[in-house]
Amino acid sequence: MTAMMPAQNSLTSMRSQKLALILMFASGFASLGYQIVWTQQAALWLGHEAAAVLAVVAAFFAGLGVGALLLGERISRSANAARWYAGCEIAIGVWSLALSVLLAPVTAALLDLIGPQPSPLRHWALAFCGTFMLLLPATAPMGATLPAMQRLVARLHRQGSSVAALYAGNTFGAVVGVLAAAFVLVPQWGLSRTAGLCAALNLLCAVATLALMRGPADPLMKLDATRAPLPRASASLWLLAATGLLGIGFEVVVVRVLAQVAQDTVYTFALLLAAYLLGSAMGAAAYARWPSGGADRRSDALLRALALTCLSGMLVLSRAPGLQAAVQSVLGAGMAQALLAEAALAAAAFLPATFVMGALFSHLSTLAISRSIPLGRVLGANTLGAALAPLLFGVWLIPAIGTRTSLALLAAGYLLLSTRAAWKAPAQYLSAAAVIGASWLVPSLAIVDVPENGRIVRYAEGVMAAVSVVEDGDGVATLHIDNRQQEGSSATVFADARQALLPLLLHPQPRRALFLGLGTGVTAAAAAQDPGLAVDAVELLPEVIAASALFREQLAGAGANPRLHLLAGDARRYVRTTPQHYDLIVADNFHPARSGSGSLYTVEHFAAVRERLAPGGLFCQWLPLHQLDLDTLRSIVRSFLAVYPDGSAMLATNSLITPAIGLVGRRDAARFKPSEVRDRIAGANLLHAPAEFGLPDEVAVLGSFTAGPQALARFAGDAALNTDDHPVVAYRAPRITYVAASSPADRLLAFSQAVALAPGDVLDSSTDPAFAARIAAYWLARDRYLVAGRKVTPVADPRQMIEQVGGPLLAVLRTSADFRPAYDPLLQMAAMLAAVDVASARTLLMQLKAVAPDRPEAAQLLERMASSAGD
Repeated sequence: MTAMMPAQNSLTSMRSQKLALILMFASGFASLGYQIVWTQQAALWLGHEAAAVLAVVAAFFAGLGVGALLLGERISRSANAARWYAGCEIAIGVWSLALSVLLAPVTAALLDLIGPQPSPLRHWALAFCGTFMLLLPATAPMGATLPAMQRLVARLHRQGSSVAALYAGNTFGAVVGVLAAAFVLVPQWGLSRTAGLCAALNLLCAVATLALMRGPADPLMKLDATRAPLPRASASLWLLAATGLLGIGFEVVVVRVLAQVAQDTVYTFALLLAAYLLGSAMGAAAYARWPSGGADRRSDALLRALALTCLSGMLVLSRAPGLQAAVQSVLGAGMAQALLAEAALAAAAFLPATFVMGALFSHLSTLAISRSIPLGRVLGANTLGAALAPLLFGVWLIPAIGTRTSLALLAAGYLLLSTRAAWKAPAQYLSAAAVIGASWLVPSLAIVDVPENGRIVRYAEGVMAAVSVVEDGDGVATLHIDNRQQEGSSATVFADARQALLPLLLHPQPRRALFLGLGTGVTAAAAAQDPGLAVDAVELLPEVIAASALFREQLAGAGANPRLHLLAGDARRYVRTTPQHYDLIVADNFHPARSGSGSLYTVEHFAAVRERLAPGGLFCQWLPLHQLDLDTLRSIVRSFLAVYPDGSAMLATNSLITPAIGLVGRRDAARFKPSEVRDRIAGANLLHAPAEFGLPDEVAVLGSFTAGPQALARFAGDAALNTDDHPVVAYRAPRITYVAASSPADRLLAFSQAVALAPGDVLDSSTDPAFAARIAAYWLARDRYLVAGRKVTPVADPRQMIEQVGGPLLAVLRTSADFRPAYDPLLQMAAMLAAVDVASARTLLMQLKAVAPDRPEAAQLLERMASSAGD
């Protein structure tokens, strides 16, 4: 019987080990599920997902460090480690559930503290400190779970693999938690329910621990915990803190660089985080199986390997666009293939370095414990060092010295952490030479796509993004954020100005206007031409404000306009915290798939905008249909109608390439009076008359409408509402970003065919019936014009172009002679045709006179042609 006892104890130990790994896996799953949820929730009040990532990562690690330091040593001396572990899991779950109730009032208070226009110091101080305090009741007990579980499986510690195995299990769970939350749970369930599932996992871990892992304390472990630390303890803790700082610094820098290559969606961030964690887990798992020995030499070897793998990551990043394109070409088209290409790029950049990081943390932890340093101090030192990285690298170093130099400093930092003995080896000096050489020879990591014969006009690396202005060979300048998101160009002044003038002319007497999002600044600058209008324009990125001056000069000249106030701040936060009310609010056509932009299309944001409207105020939300699929559009429309049930839709232009739809709502739900629009146009004292932008009269302005409230409601159907808690747009919009299943023209025509419009939907009941019939004919002509434009193939010869579009455009004009977008191109083609075929040009001009007798241009051109022929 006694001979069987060791075997039985061994079997029990193995079962405990497996259960411990399962529990750590589940706890890691929940923790990173929370991080995904909390990052998105923080973005709602911080304004940008990049800012939220920095704040949540810092708060996460700081909380872990506080919990490990405050509770770790008490746990290591406790005879009830199971109760400690269960208590920590319960605390995590309970606070996460409490956040679902407390988050709204707490973040509202934080918004009030930050204010509409905080200084950078105030903004980042409150962002980091507020997020830290908000999450601390959950993150502190998270920091104590590893010491508690390690205490529970103390026998594994004596085998030298306790920390590495548990850390690996926890981190593998974190990888699965990140991917499950981003790709399944949040898209299907929303943020609160996802957090609820994670809380249930925490509580399940607590119950399982109390039921299955209760047992007597290990006396050997208790003795280890009370033994006096060795003299080298302090150096070990400083080394752990420094490696934590450098490790998360590496994550921050690589994520910033890859944001300029990948699509920068919610899925991109999840893949990058998963790749980082996967490498760490693999390194820890590998270390758990390595034989012990040569502690300092192994530390030096791992630090040297980390320096070199940081350099390999730098090389990957410098070739990132080509690598991603090569992988994509092999995988083919499709969203899944595009995501796999992003995952492959993330793996190439992260895995080599993070594999070594996982092994190094495991080694330093094991070494510190062997020197009688409690695991709580070990973990606390490492995570507190990591908590400094988002602030140091994200807020300070990257804007100050750039990403390439930051990575070179990281590699150098690992080498400098080596012992003196390491510098006696040639390999150390070769590694140092490689770091110095790479910092000079590796190409810049400021990744900007420059067209052939083009040039970079401006580039600025900010805290949250890199902003560039690129000019092509024809001199057309475009504004980009992180190399992917185009904010407009010098060739779109016409369309950008119309996005200001259309809503501006619809309001009978605006005195104050707010523009959410600046882009090139042309839209806000066009509105600020009105001498009776004060314009506030809120832009999140100061670098965009600086770059917009290059584009605003095209419209308004180089001088500053005192009526245009450019404000650096977050649009959501500004709307919620400013005491000002506005007659007109215009929201830019934010790319819905990009970081944080989906939150600008939620029910809660639309409601906050409504609160900022003055009596009779008007809100126009522009939507980039060339960046939206119809299902996502339906969700946005339904969310808009939830706040503005009498809302309508209009087209910024008749472009089939970059169509933009404006959702229009009024605080008082009033309809529009043609006489007021006519008076607004007549009284407009602008540098550029509305007619220069195709808005000569009330017919052209009101003719831009394309759908009324009933038609929009039918179009939206039962589409999911986009809310702060269930951000369906952020998760649905990337589909068309990764692979476009249809063209913008197809989507515009599908939308136009799915909606309808009657004069009573947008015009006041006092409108003259003759004008109502006239505007209805205009809308019909516009729809026919769009259909005709879909069939056009551009050709240089005016005769061939006339053969294609002459008949359809004349038919459009027969529907409505007011429809200038059909008249003007025919007039231009007639002028071109006169140089090669006078008879055909004359025939076309006579037809134009017949279908639009009130327009003088055709007759005037005929007279000039006759005069030229007489000469």
